[in-house]
Amino acid sequence: MSGVHEIGGIGDWLEVHARWRPRREALVDREERLDYGRLNSRVNRLAQALIARGVRKNDRVAAILPNSTAFLEALFACARLGAIFVPINFRLSPAEVRFILRDAGVHVIVYHALFAPLLVPIRKETEILHGICVPNGGAAMSGDDLYESVLENSADHPVRMPVGQDDVHAMMYTSGTTGAPKGALLTHGNTTWNAVNLQLSDSALRADDVVLTVAPLFHIGALGIHTLPALYLGAKIVLHPRFDATETLELVERERVSALFLVPSMWLAISQHPDVERYDLSSLRTLISGGAPCPVPVIEFFQRRGLNFQEGFGMTETAPCASILDSHNAVRKNGSVGQPVMYMRMRIVDENDHDVTPGEVGELVLRGPNLFSGYWNRPEATEEAFRGGWFHTGDLARQDEEGFFYIVDRKKDMLISGGENIYPVEIEQVLYRHPKVRELAVIGVPDPRWGEVPLLVVAPRAGEHLTKDEVRAFCEGQLAHFKIPKYVVEVDALPRNAAGKVLKRELRITIAATFKT
Repeated sequence: MSGVHEIGGIGDWLEVHARWRPRREALVDREERLDYGRLNSRVNRLAQALIARGVRKNDRVAAILPNSTAFLEALFACARLGAIFVPINFRLSPAEVRFILRDAGVHVIVYHALFAPLLVPIRKETEILHGICVPNGGAAMSGDDLYESVLENSADHPVRMPVGQDDVHAMMYTSGTTGAPKGALLTHGNTTWNAVNLQLSDSALRADDVVLTVAPLFHIGALGIHTLPALYLGAKIVLHPRFDATETLELVERERVSALFLVPSMWLAISQHPDVERYDLSSLRTLISGGAPCPVPVIEFFQRRGLNFQEGFGMTETAPCASILDSHNAVRKNGSVGQPVMYMRMRIVDENDHDVTPGEVGELVLRGPNLFSGYWNRPEATEEAFRGGWFHTGDLARQDEEGFFYIVDRKKDMLISGGENIYPVEIEQVLYRHPKVRELAVIGVPDPRWGEVPLLVVAPRAGEHLTKDEVRAFCEGQLAHFKIPKYVVEVDALPRNAAGKVLKRELRITIAATFKT
């Protein structure tokens, strides 16, 4: 029918909720509180402003923003237009940001004034034509518009663009720890199916939930595990620009937060907070850890307190949820990433892409409607990743007799010592139980006899010191002798990226190349 608007993209979500529940609170951003009616109006205005700046379907709009209403407004304004939203990690170097801006062909950028110094030296080397700045006490780059003024001077008119499930709505760059980052293309359908999968899981949100988002939204975990599914349902989101254990506990208590996603390093900080018992956490209903394997003692810490702690597995390319360890099995299957979500298929294959037997380690491959459509301008990388019709994750995994999956390690992190495969995660899970350990990582270092041997990089608890002999004594009976770290290096803190993942490549460069034998 002519003139009928087909509801096909995620840009429609806010419009529907504004019609159904306009006065329901949608976002809390420090002192600012927006209901769904006002949030939808602001998204309309920003979409009109982007059109006025020449943005059309499939054009790329970048954002360098902290967790904020502006971040989500920009995402949904792009979704309304069929434009591609490109969130950028503001912790990257100018050279890394320049690479993404140029690789994506960005013409419009929405940024916070705090990050103007990051952009100034590279602006002339990009194709950016228009900038929209969220000032908040800072200054915009010369010639750029201020965010609130842009909204005030734009009409609150809905945008009627033909956007379907197969259209791309976001391009999220992978971490690039093994080379230049690649832009993973996520479609409206990917994000919708991710929300559906989560709603059919044991960690399903409810419309009356209060979600706290403190992990960075430019990372797919913070964006896709709770934040976008909450807006799909019409729930309430509390935004905070950074993670701090004390501030997080205070927000949970004050806002009566019921759903919380954090990465393992953040859960670790909460579990080790000296006053954690002082806070009222009774509102919490569902806790999810993702982004990296969570140390088992951390999981047990929250389970002992009767909290519904679950572990999920996924990545940027899966938008992000691939599997969840449900609460009914969380205790007896500790260390597992659970089973696939409803519309995800998982296999473990050998080097010839043949299925391995239960208990055997192989590469995890995936298939499902929440899988990304490919890498931006990287046809060869896309073809390689999807060879045989399945997405090859690069993760080594095993499956037990009951169908539960265990991520053993990344292919690139596995080391071979005297012909034996050693998976650092297995060693790390054992050593995280040591009372002197605050955080740790295991990497491989060269050895003239065995080829490689494991080295422990550890940040001890305050005032503690961990020796090689103590490590060996602790591991005796728990690990095979060839798996016990042969060297121990103490550090103040482990290097991590914005997603909370330990940068083992950096450890290999800074420690493995210089450690003392």
